[in-house]
Amino acid sequence: MRQTPSKAVPAIELHGLERRYGDRPALAGVTLTVQAGETLVVLGPNGAGKSTLLRVLATLLRPHGGTASVLGHALPKEAWAARKRIGYVGHDSMLYRDLSGRENLLLHARLHRVDEPEARVAEVLEAVGMSKRAGDTVHTYSRGMVQRTAVARAVLHDPEVLLLDEPRANLDPGASELVAPLLAGRTRVITSHDPSDADTADVVLGLKAGRPHPLEGLYA
Repeated sequence: MRQTPSKAVPAIELHGLERRYGDRPALAGVTLTVQAGETLVVLGPNGAGKSTLLRVLATLLRPHGGTASVLGHALPKEAWAARKRIGYVGHDSMLYRDLSGRENLLLHARLHRVDEPEARVAEVLEAVGMSKRAGDTVHTYSRGMVQRTAVARAVLHDPEVLLLDEPRANLDPGASELVAPLLAGRTRVITSHDPSDADTADVVLGLKAGRPHPLEGLYA
């Protein structure tokens, strides 16, 4: 059962977050707070640091400066505790290409100790329209099928926080409608190139060259 974080504890809290690749800053001076149930949309051009921010929150990268916490768990010290409460969809699907979609999801379910894993896997595969192809290996899937299966994987363990790197990438309008209900009703961090996505957000962060930037002139 999904835990409900206290309103007194922000779902995500960053203060002066920094991350570098060698001498190049990928994130610098990022400070924000996202409360439980809110949606943060991160906008910016290519190379702005959007994906890096999600990977830090997903505990895949360590911050080099500042502080970061997810659901009250300090990163990276308490990454192990945050990880089981996070669902992540990145540019890399994190699916094993030589396993079937069903096998990938069953493995993920067992790692997260999901109750009745076979029933839960069948439920999410049906929700994303992948039941008929669930027994096929991932390397035979189209990009859209891979994305739908990655979304199913991300929500399988009913996480409280979803980290979504351009979640509509490779999805046609019908597939987008299928996955939308699975992504709703949770704290979300969504990266996007589309400024209109800011209209659906509770919190908006503009990034340019790794630094917070006003939306005006963000893509200039």
